[in-house]
Amino acid sequence: MRRQRPAARILLVDGCGRTLLFRFVPEDGRPPFWVTPGGAVDPGESYPEAARRELREEVGLDRDCGPEVARRLVEFLTLEGVEVQADERYFRVDIDTCDVDPAGHTPLERRVITEWRWFERDDIAGHAEPIFPVDLTAMLAATDHPVEVA
Repeated sequence: MRRQRPAARILLVDGCGRTLLFRFVPEDGRPPFWVTPGGAVDPGESYPEAARRELREEVGLDRDCGPEVARRLVEFLTLEGVEVQADERYFRVDIDTCDVDPAGHTPLERRVITEWRWFERDDIAGHAEPIFPVDLTAMLAATDHPVEVA
């Protein structure tokens, strides 16, 4: 039986419409992959609280992540080798720009996150390595704010 794993993930979008992704290289030899910032909800923590904490720890930004914009139920093998059924809640944060500050990364993250970069949407679909969530571009499009025309 898979372990239940509630998780908060962040769609961090800069002023140019690019999305921040982290590249993970698992220590067990599985292929590298890219993923949005975020992670497991700690005991007693709400999804919004977890999103804020994860944004602070992984990116270095301390801010409210706003309302939940999407939800995914997925099964996967964690970096620690645990089979989970994840209840992932997504939060979108729009910023002008920022530099990633890895000071809050856990020891595991320091070992397996090899790089991070801002992806243009067109670069996501055709990227050579897997990107999660698999429907990231559709999720981003569904959460875009309408442009007001004067």
